[in-house]
Amino acid sequence: MGEGHPTPPPPPPGAKSTRCSGRPVPQLEDITSRAGITFKHASDPDKRYIMESMSGGVILIDYDRDGWPDIYFTNQPTVAQALKGMRPLGALYHNNHDGTFTDVTEKAGLTTPCLGDGGAVGDFNNDGWPDLYLTCLGGNVLYRNNGDGTFTDVTAKAGVADGRYSTGAAFGDYDNDGFADLMVVNYVDFHLSDLPTFGSASFCKYKGIDVQCGPRGLRGAGDSLFHNNGDGTFTDVSKAAGVSDPDGYYGLGVVWADFNNTGRPDIYVTNDSTPKYLYKNLGNGKFEDIGLQSGTAVSEDGSEQASMGIALGDYNHTGRPSIFVTNFTDENVLLYRNDGDWNFKEDSYEAGVALPSLPYVKWGDAFVDLDNDGWLDLILVDGHVYPQVDSLPSGAGYRQPKVLELNQKNGTFCDASDQAGKALMEKRVSRGLAVGDLFNDGNMDVVVEDLDGAPMLLRNHGVPGRHWVSFELDGTKSNRLALNARLTLVAGGMTQTDEVHSGGSYLSQNDLRVHFGLGSATKIDKVEIHWPSGLVEDLTNLAVDQHYNVLEGKGVVDPAVARPRPVKKP
Repeated sequence: MGEGHPTPPPPPPGAKSTRCSGRPVPQLEDITSRAGITFKHASDPDKRYIMESMSGGVILIDYDRDGWPDIYFTNQPTVAQALKGMRPLGALYHNNHDGTFTDVTEKAGLTTPCLGDGGAVGDFNNDGWPDLYLTCLGGNVLYRNNGDGTFTDVTAKAGVADGRYSTGAAFGDYDNDGFADLMVVNYVDFHLSDLPTFGSASFCKYKGIDVQCGPRGLRGAGDSLFHNNGDGTFTDVSKAAGVSDPDGYYGLGVVWADFNNTGRPDIYVTNDSTPKYLYKNLGNGKFEDIGLQSGTAVSEDGSEQASMGIALGDYNHTGRPSIFVTNFTDENVLLYRNDGDWNFKEDSYEAGVALPSLPYVKWGDAFVDLDNDGWLDLILVDGHVYPQVDSLPSGAGYRQPKVLELNQKNGTFCDASDQAGKALMEKRVSRGLAVGDLFNDGNMDVVVEDLDGAPMLLRNHGVPGRHWVSFELDGTKSNRLALNARLTLVAGGMTQTDEVHSGGSYLSQNDLRVHFGLGSATKIDKVEIHWPSGLVEDLTNLAVDQHYNVLEGKGVVDPAVARPRPVKKP
């Protein structure tokens, strides 16, 4: 992202975006303070080193399995603090079911020092309690959920520390043996003992001003795939599987998804200033990078971009997940439309999502039906990496607003960024974004972690009269959290498809429950679930406006049946 970053091409002729008109726009209200969230991300105002600009993942994890998503905010010290041995903790906030949250970080035992970036959720030991994996500079942390409100650091035993500059992470059972494996991507070869000097080289300048160095000019760090051995330990199979990143690209985001409905999860990796990877799961423990062949490695004109966040969603109702990627300023976001048979078409300008985002540095993102009309919308958060840009005579500045694009049901989106409430227009330096129904009212809410200061909890007030449904899946033969299970829902004459995902966005984790907006539909005709085990299960004639628990092979069950029993503390 320094001076060596290539100048992006101008927008194509006729490129345009459409403002939303003649439709209700859901209002997103900032309730952070009212909800009792006081966390603030550590920050150095000058951002003289690249690690000080990249942190800020946010994780939704229902750690006590009470059906109400809790929130974990990652944290990272400044370089000056890190050199003094200081390690500010992240924060776990328990959902109190009444619109407020309580900080339970120390009570939960989440106290391992970590130069934190992001993380992901997965039940690595299949005990029914979601575990927390944190990515850090110099050594990641795997916290085992004890089922009694506490966690234990089991990193050493599990063998998943990695030890490099880890950023994105995601769990997924690539060999369908019932145990979730772990993919970790790493950024640059960065060491506190050998710090690059601010403004010292061509890759430490931006538009003529001195800035932090990198990523161009620094070495990449490689990636890791940890295979779950089923006994609480993992084995690094990165090289044998073909996903070790031997070219040393600058990894930031990762997610597992079954892109071609093969029943096997593939891997998508976003890289900063280098091509992206789409690893096709070959079904024999190996993967093949088909990023360039599939059309998902670079932009339509062949440009490498500074790619950060990943959102997946069947926004056009084809039954296949498309890919949305966030990029640097003056680089458009990338909407890769999944046309099937491993072919993707970059549709960013045609869909109307490119232009509204061009001035900004884009990070966390999500496909999410914010107005419950049955069509996935897009939301993304922004903020520059260089505070020094405020000295430039033009540009969007260091602090930037967010972008909201509503689905127009015809393959295009309209820009509603300034119509959804003043919170989205407030200029911030945002990084991670996660979505989930925090208040169990059927409206998907948004949590944003900022690099500088306090986060944002945006409560979605929805659109009156719209219906919805959500599903929490528990595997039996499949991995317990049913990661990469695929749901196809038919209601109101529409067919929608979604999948359970670990990781994604930018360094973040969404609510693992799968949410569908239903518009005016008053009943659900059918839900077809393709479990990772290969089982296909049908649910019929379900009522709307409810959260359902589904146990593999048993259909809809009482939550007490699907969820594990709380462990009593000794």
